[in-house]
Amino acid sequence: MNRQEARKRAEALVNQMSVEEMASQLRFDAPAIEDLGIPSYNWWNETLHGVARAGTATMFPQAIGLGASFDPQLLFKAGRASGLEARAKFNESIAHEDRDIYKGITMWSPNINLFRDPRWGRGQETYGEDTELITMLAEAFIAGLQGQVPDMDGFEDAEDLRSENDGYMLVAACAKHFAVHSGPEAVRHSFDAVCSKKDLWETYLPQFEACVREAGVESVMGAYNRTNGDPCCAHPYLMKEILRGKWGFEGHFVSDCWALLDIHEHHKVTSSAEETVVKALDAGCDLNCGCVYQNIMQAYHEWDLSEDLIREAAVRLFTTRILLGMFDETGYDKLSYDLVDCPEHRDLAEKAALSSVVLLKNDGLLPLDKSKLKSVAVIGPNADDRSSLTGNYHGTSSRYITVLEGIEDYLGDDVRVRYASGCHKFKDREENLAQPDDRIAEAQIVAERSDLTILVLGLDETMEGEEGDTGNAYASGDKEDLKLPKSQRRLLEAIAELKKPLIVINMTGSAMDLQFADQHANAVLQAFYPGGRGGRAVAKILFGEEEPEGKLPVTFYKDLRGMPDFEDYSMKGRTYRYLTGEPLYPFGFGLGYGKADVVKAALKDGETLSKAEVLKTLENRKGEPVLDVEVTVKNSGTRDAHEVLQIYAKAEGSAYEADHPHLAAFRKIVLKAGEEETYSLKIPARAVTVVNEDGERVIDAERISFYIGFGQPDERTAALTGKKSLELSCSFLE
Repeated sequence: MNRQEARKRAEALVNQMSVEEMASQLRFDAPAIEDLGIPSYNWWNETLHGVARAGTATMFPQAIGLGASFDPQLLFKAGRASGLEARAKFNESIAHEDRDIYKGITMWSPNINLFRDPRWGRGQETYGEDTELITMLAEAFIAGLQGQVPDMDGFEDAEDLRSENDGYMLVAACAKHFAVHSGPEAVRHSFDAVCSKKDLWETYLPQFEACVREAGVESVMGAYNRTNGDPCCAHPYLMKEILRGKWGFEGHFVSDCWALLDIHEHHKVTSSAEETVVKALDAGCDLNCGCVYQNIMQAYHEWDLSEDLIREAAVRLFTTRILLGMFDETGYDKLSYDLVDCPEHRDLAEKAALSSVVLLKNDGLLPLDKSKLKSVAVIGPNADDRSSLTGNYHGTSSRYITVLEGIEDYLGDDVRVRYASGCHKFKDREENLAQPDDRIAEAQIVAERSDLTILVLGLDETMEGEEGDTGNAYASGDKEDLKLPKSQRRLLEAIAELKKPLIVINMTGSAMDLQFADQHANAVLQAFYPGGRGGRAVAKILFGEEEPEGKLPVTFYKDLRGMPDFEDYSMKGRTYRYLTGEPLYPFGFGLGYGKADVVKAALKDGETLSKAEVLKTLENRKGEPVLDVEVTVKNSGTRDAHEVLQIYAKAEGSAYEADHPHLAAFRKIVLKAGEEETYSLKIPARAVTVVNEDGERVIDAERISFYIGFGQPDERTAALTGKKSLELSCSFLE
């Protein structure tokens, strides 16, 4: 089954429907059309980091933690596992005639928006603040979900489920939220995200283009807000000219939930639901998550809505359903519910958790040697709290292992573990905050009587997340600042006063102000939200059984000084590319226990590039490689080194280049103790170009510099790691 065949079948099916029947199928809760043998179908399902909101499922680390892995192969496997579980659940639901919400195989994931501002509560759903990182991870994840093999290096031996199942998709992925969307949550229903053409094409669109043109994502979801005046779910420029025009998108477009209602009720772009229907369908919004498309027939009769628009939307939707094999027998029908949260998937989720933890500071205390310990204090509101594992858009793990439980399980009866919560996670909202907290005193007693303290702080989905989702403690899900709640800051200060060995673990989905922890703790780890059994992975890292592998997918700022207003969508001053001032912990940074060093690097194909060849490649596929960099790495330590080779590029002298070098390529490596290995990293065409003020990707330099290492080529990274990047350069020829 290919798209052309599926489209022809969809056209034949839709041509048998009345206008009213066609219209009924454009709702997310599409009813049955019994005369045509079409069962009801609910399009709404989620699998951000495992199948969500549908009972038991393997729970992977939150997306931002997966971003910290810098590992496309891991994302592919996580997507494949999630797709298999979604299909297995679907099979079971159909067998029981259960066609309700969260039971389908159209998954509204991944979220590929760029995490431009650390205050954004939904930033945890993204892969970070860099377009190249998001692109590579999203392509792999989408391929895993849809049952295909990524058209990327390193996947030559991957199993292609679509070719084994007559071209049918495993499940359908969805790239969201198209296109300029990253908060604030509080005003998303009426907000106009204004951005320049340069920022649009340099920052907000590249990952969407790659997911459409290179990953073949089946659907795209629009955002709530407007972009440069037009609602994102009824945006002629974004949806018609770019998405379906320039990029040739053939899948279906879905509105965010109740976003079409905003068009007339909050954006005030239209005056009625019927007018919104006309505007959205004309722009190419095929499916409405919400209630506005219940007015299609009124718009058809009263606003002269074209029957062709209704028919085309229905054809696109049934093309997807046919590609999923919903009207045929496929090999996927045999997938058993035993796949759900199976041991293989749980092991993969633990591997993902290990890859997501970032070691931010270590003065030599880690890894811990349990043979030298008699007692350990585990303290903090996130130490034994399941909500600290999940993040938002999560499923239900068959078992939860908190950090406390992970440490207790790891140490067994050999070392005594003492626990105290230390404070209330939300204490700073209470009027009596000025009064002493007896939990802090209890925590100090526990810490004083232990050899060292592991202090587990942070937030959860009730404190950062989506507007209206869980009644977030902060401003509609967004953070007001980068500080931990005052109660937690007091706890940290009280434990630090004891001057005993201290490890701080921060469990959040976003960057926080960790300056005090950096100054007073012996070690600091960022665990994000590591998934259902994430506490086991954290324990293994603490005690050296496993390596800390993660790299920061976002900048950890010292504070908000110099940060533009949250509603300002220009990129000036935002993310590592345009940062002014020194970060606390840079994007791409993360320490390990191994001792790997980049000892040599060279451009395999010479030190020149043809402008014409690059531009030709760029026109066809921006992700196609134009350079091959060979990098030699040596492990001089006694442990295996788990690292992420990173190459940053800068077009020298270009008026359109960002302030700092940008990520051009990366590769996860594992090097055994004492080994030396040479790796090949391919530089895509998009990485050697810049975007001008008209939004055009061009070559605007005579030379481009490359920086190779395990992080950015900035002074802060060099100071934290004690290592500088190697530098190469390449010249452009006409």
